[in-house]
This record gives sequence, C-alpha cells and structure tokens, in this order.
Amino acid sequence: MKKLVALLLALVLTTVSCGCFAEEAASVSDKETIEAALNLANNPDQEWMYNSGADAWALSVVIAVTNPVIENEEGVSVCVPGAYVKGIDTDSDGVANVTAETATGAVKGSLVIDYETTVTSTNGQTYTAATAPVILNTGAAGYGNSSNTTAATTYAAEGYINVACGNRGKQDSYTDAEGNTVYTGDAPSCLVDQKAATRYVKYNILLGNLPGSVDYWVSTGGSGGGAHAAMFAASSNNPDFYDYQIEVGAVGVYRNEDGSYCTTVTINGEEVELSDGAWGCVAYSAITSLYEADMALAMEYTLNTSFSFNTDFQQAMAGLLSQEYMAYINAQNLTVEEAKVGFDLDGDGELNSTIALTIEYDEEKYADTNGYGGSYLDLYLAELTENLQWYVENLDYAEGWTWFGSDGAALTDEEVAAMTTVDKAQAFIEGRYAKGSSGSSMGGPGGDMSGGPGGNPPDGGHGGPGGTPPDGMSGGPGGKMPSDRTDSSDRSFDNADVAENSSGDEMDVGTPDAGTTQAAGSSTNSVNYSSYAEMLAAYEADVAEIQEGDAYGKNIVNLYNPLNYIGAEGTANPTWMRIVCGAKEGDIAMFNSLNMQIAALNAGIDATIEWQWDGGHVPSEILGNSLPLWVDMMYGEYVSGAETVKPAAETQMSNGTAESAAGTDLSGWVSIDDEGKVSFNLADGMAYRAKGASKAVPGFDVIDYGQEDYVFGDSDTNARHWSEWVLKVLRENQEALESLFNK
Repeated sequence: MKKLVALLLALVLTTVSCGCFAEEAASVSDKETIEAALNLANNPDQEWMYNSGADAWALSVVIAVTNPVIENEEGVSVCVPGAYVKGIDTDSDGVANVTAETATGAVKGSLVIDYETTVTSTNGQTYTAATAPVILNTGAAGYGNSSNTTAATTYAAEGYINVACGNRGKQDSYTDAEGNTVYTGDAPSCLVDQKAATRYVKYNILLGNLPGSVDYWVSTGGSGGGAHAAMFAASSNNPDFYDYQIEVGAVGVYRNEDGSYCTTVTINGEEVELSDGAWGCVAYSAITSLYEADMALAMEYTLNTSFSFNTDFQQAMAGLLSQEYMAYINAQNLTVEEAKVGFDLDGDGELNSTIALTIEYDEEKYADTNGYGGSYLDLYLAELTENLQWYVENLDYAEGWTWFGSDGAALTDEEVAAMTTVDKAQAFIEGRYAKGSSGSSMGGPGGDMSGGPGGNPPDGGHGGPGGTPPDGMSGGPGGKMPSDRTDSSDRSFDNADVAENSSGDEMDVGTPDAGTTQAAGSSTNSVNYSSYAEMLAAYEADVAEIQEGDAYGKNIVNLYNPLNYIGAEGTANPTWMRIVCGAKEGDIAMFNSLNMQIAALNAGIDATIEWQWDGGHVPSEILGNSLPLWVDMMYGEYVSGAETVKPAAETQMSNGTAESAAGTDLSGWVSIDDEGKVSFNLADGMAYRAKGASKAVPGFDVIDYGQEDYVFGDSDTNARHWSEWVLKVLRENQEALESLFNK
C-alpha cells in the first residue's frame, strides 16, 4: 500500500508531456490510477513458478485491464527464461530472496532481473533480458473466446519471452446489473484484449518489472488465432481501436478533452510512447480477411472444373461470387514488383517490371479454368509452384522416411544414404515414399487436417468449362455439378498446440452444433429459413445494422479487414510478416494470404507466404523450419546484423521400416526436370488445392467460412449476416436463385 501511495503521489507531481498535457487531458487521474493499478510491482497477488526442466519462470495470470468485462478472459501471463532472472524479491527490497535453487512451489514477489547474462538460441542468435524478442500467442480458435492460462515454457531455450493472454470471443455474453444477458462478442473485442495484454506487458517491461524488448514483439497463432495474429500486426497502433481499449481500461491509451488520444506512460518521471503493435508476425492459416473471403473461396472452387457442389444453388452462388471477385480484384488496381516476389511474371527474362494484377474472363482462352485467367492468377500459380519447389529442395530434412524404387521395393540403407536431393524430389513426385517424421521443429501450432500426403486432380482431369448459371442470372460459369459428393475431410480445429502457448479453449468449429447452420456435406441450403425471401430479408437487415456502425460509429467488419490497415495512414507497419497455410486448406481461401502479401510488399513490409505442400488447415512446421528459426533470421537481418542460418540437414543413412509406399503419385500432372525443377499448370494446381476445400457454398446462410463470424450462431439460430458481396448477389439474382433455394 505504501508503494502504491508513493507512486500515485509521484505521478500527480509529474509534469505530463508527449501529448498528454494536464490542461488537455480529460482524465489525468484515470491515467495515473490505471498506470498504478497495472504496474506489476504493485500487484500483491503476483506469483512466480519455477520449472527446473525448462529453466524458466512463469507468472501467474494477472488481469491486464482495470475494467474487464469478462475477467477470466482478459488476463495475461508470461514465461521468462531462467537466465534472465536472479530470483524473486519477496519483501520489496530489490534483493532476490528466492532463487531457482531454493524455489519450491509458487513464490509471491517480484522478479530481480539479470541484464548481463546472455542466451544463445538453438539457431545461434544471442539475446539478453533487454533484447529478447517477445512472442504473443493469439488464441481465438474460430474467432471464439480463450480463457486465461499460464504461459508455457515453449520458447525459454530460445531466449524469448512467451506471452499468453485470454480474449473475449464470438460466443461471449455477461449478465448486467439488471440481470439482463448482454452479448459482448462482436469485433473487435478479441483483438482489443490482445492489444490490451500487449500494452500491459510492454508497460511492465519499461518499468523494469519484466525482461524483454518492447521493440521486437512477434504475434503468432493458428486459424482464427492466425487471423488475429495477422490483424494484430497489420493494425499496429491504429487509432480505430483506441476507444475500445479505453473502455476496458488498458494502459497507455487515453482520451484528451479535445478528442485526441494520449498514448504515453510515465516511466521514471518521463513520458514514453507505448505501442500496442508488432515488429513481426507468424500466422498459421490466418482466416482473414473475411471481407472478400466468400468471393475468393468461390473463385478457387470455380477454377477447378471438376469441383463437386452439393446443390444447384451452391453451384450458382459460386459462379456468381467468382464474377464478383474478378470485378473486386480489378477495381483494386493492384500491382506488384517482380523483384520483390521473385517471379518473372511478364516473361521478359528480367525481374525489373512492376506488374498490374488483374483477372480476365475468356471462355475459350481459359477453358480449363472455367474461363478465368490473367496476371493475378499467374502470380498465384507462381507462388504455388515455388512452394512445391521449396518442399522438394528441403527433403533432406525429412527424418525416418521410407524410400522405394520404381519397382516398389524398399531401397537399401546404402541406396538411401546415396540419394541426392534431386533423387528424393523425383521419388516424392512419383509417390515412392512413406513418411516418418517430417523433421519438424517446434513452433507451428495445430496439425495437418488434410488426411494424407499429396493429391491428384479429381477424376476427369481439368476437362471442360463445367456448368453455367441458370438462365436469367448475371455473371459467368459455375463448376461441374455431379449427382453426389463425399466429404470426409476433418473440419475440426484441435488447437491443443496453440493452447499450450496461449489460452485456447478447444472448440470444434464448422459443425451445426458449434456455430453454423449448414455442414459441408449438406444438400439443404438452409435449415433456418423457410423461403428465399425470409433469408434475403435477414441479410438486408443484418448488413444494414453493421453498416450503421456500433457505439463508436465503427463498421466492425471494416475493423477486422487487415487490408484496410496495412500501409494505411495512422498505422505503424510491422517490419515483417510470414503467413503459413496448407496448400489444401479447408477453411481459408489461399487468395486471402496472397492479397495480404501483395499489400504488405507494397507497403515496404518484408512479407512471405508459405503454402505448405501436403498441408491442410493450421499446418505444423516441417523440413527444418520453425518459428524460432524465422524470428532469429529476422532479428539477424533487421537488428543485430548477425547472420542466422538454417542448420544443415543430416543425411539420412538408413531407410525407414514401412513395407509399402504411401505417397501420392503426382507425376501425371507435375513435371520435374533433371535438375529437380518442378512445373504444372493452373488447372491442375487448382484441382490439387480443391481437394482440401470443405466449405459448403461458400457464402450463404452461415456467411463466409461458417464459424468465423462476430456473432455466434447455433443449430437453431443463424450467425449474423454481414457480407455485402453475398447480399449483392442475392439481390441482383433473386428470381433465378429463388427457384433453386432448398430444392
């Protein structure tokens, strides 16, 4: 209590600067109170637990804001490498009373930080308590809530500070003082909680209560968490989110009397800017942006002439939404510099051109992709091909695989030891392998939901242009409409790995009892609406409500579109972004990651997308890659100047023990030359990609990806509709679509 009183007195006497002048600030006392309350040194309940196996200290969950709506979802915890800690000060005299050698159970008190000791990561990068990167784990599976949990020791050996935070999500509500149930899951609550937790930790780093660097902040997560990791980085320090942070009592963001914002905190009598943003981002299967996702996924379905739709209505919607996506992309006036993406898109043999990215429609010229082509799709194909190339060039990192000869017999140990990288690439393309360990390193959440390696184009190859929408409909062709479809893909997201590092309540998503009204294999277009007119009216009302704005006048859909913030005025761009998706994603349009990369590159951000061959939703890291490797490489490139290299692969000296090959033969549509260079066409690439597609329409009734909405639905109640593009299609084609609805 004496420390708190003393601190408050000091704050009152301090001259406030940096945009937070006392005569302008509407709530100087609020600033003082919040900063005192969220100073970890003033928290008598903080406890530290030592993990001897990991040599790491973990902080008990503390509440990250002063006005939480749901307290058990607005907390934060950190895990600190033991090398950065002299011990725990239990009596506030600045001296460590409990050390790693004497700690037993939870210890109440404050860290005594060692700023001299260094930690060398597994990749050879060196950090101290002042320079250590901080990893923020974004939970939010399916855009749902995450309970507070203690941070894991995952990155202690790397020298990183690990942060776990809870967040509110789409299914949340609370009971107000009058006993009413109040929904509180709308955007941007989840992102706001992650930003508030970030402010809390950075504030306490500046105060000297926690080790770590406020400058090297990395957001990461998978699926809905991957979306938030990307959105967190993309919207760094943007004022659009300040009112929401002020509402919950986040530290370091306050409103001045003139309507402007103060974003400083008082550190040793000086005002210091406090950021809520990221230096970098590693997002796995980032389900964002939802704004254009209906159209984007529809286009991916439509580019595969053999894709199997469940109903005529779905086929028609996909065709119409594809036309909308073409118009949308062409209206963006997108460009990309060949030198930045590394592809010769205009075929002139140089990488010195800036290419306008467009989609064009020509039924004859692009018959094998249902009439669609153009430079935007050329870039898509180049990225997909490059990612297969990376895979086959890194097969030396595969561990425990069994390799087979062209006669089907397992190779001898000597033959395996003698295999070159090109030999392995050829065997992979021909399916002559059975996987063992992938040589994964820690760092990638989730797992491969695709059910197996490789993939052939569906029966029928890339055939003709498929069906066209019924008469009277605007737009171009849809996809082939077979009489039946079997969908056995696993559409659940088990976020156990994410939960280990963040806060994840496990949530099965994409099923009628978990937020949608329509399973992927359903032949019923809607179980909630008895007529097309009823459905259309619901769409119109919901979209109008969203467009009207929330309590702060914000369109919450726009708040959750990272493309609105990357490179935008008022946003502090991250230095780098890495988006990792499976090449057979079932829950995200891969166009979304491409669009983010294009925007980021044009904003001067070092942006990489990885479409992992064989990977499904939320793929784990493979073939020598890891999150720590990437962080260390970015640190070496942008901070210290040290070169961090990927450790060399160890040659596989003995064959695995599988009795027969389990790989898929890709040689019917993927070519590989004597130097191991691969190639294939867009039609076959899209057939491969579509094998993982598992969303029903897309873009009807359950909005875009079904579960990834801001309002939680269930088997009886729809999630709120908000897609302007779906509404546009439904309105403009009502007569033709109505005849197909629920037939």
